[in-house]
Amino acid sequence: MKIQIINGPNLNLLGRREPGIYGSRSFEEYFSELKDKYAGVAELEYYQSNVEGELINKLHEVGFSYEGIVINMGAYTHTSVAIADAIAGIKAPVIEVHISNIYAREEFRHVSLSGRNCKGVLTGFGLDGYRLAIENLLAG
Repeated sequence: MKIQIINGPNLNLLGRREPGIYGSRSFEEYFSELKDKYAGVAELEYYQSNVEGELINKLHEVGFSYEGIVINMGAYTHTSVAIADAIAGIKAPVIEVHISNIYAREEFRHVSLSGRNCKGVLTGFGLDGYRLAIENLLAG
């Protein structure tokens, strides 16, 4: 099973950015652990961009050939109709992940423009949200 993980803006700073909210581990360290955990079960790929159009291009690229996508769009969750439309337009199931609990933060973060187009939304489980999303995709 091919699963694409996509991270949006500022998530390249994980481990250094606001560790009280996002933790002290880089995503690359965590992704290495995920690849080891799911070796032989799933082929995991990782992509990160701070650019909205690049995220849309990646969704279009893999959205018809991969069996699942785990996406953390960062702040674009709350602002990007274009990414929400890209998710609605592809075949692969998408699970939206947020490291922090977006409902315990500023009010503008309480709205996800893309969540309605996703199979599900995980919020507030830290980096473990990615694993939970993968487990759901593997279960079908």
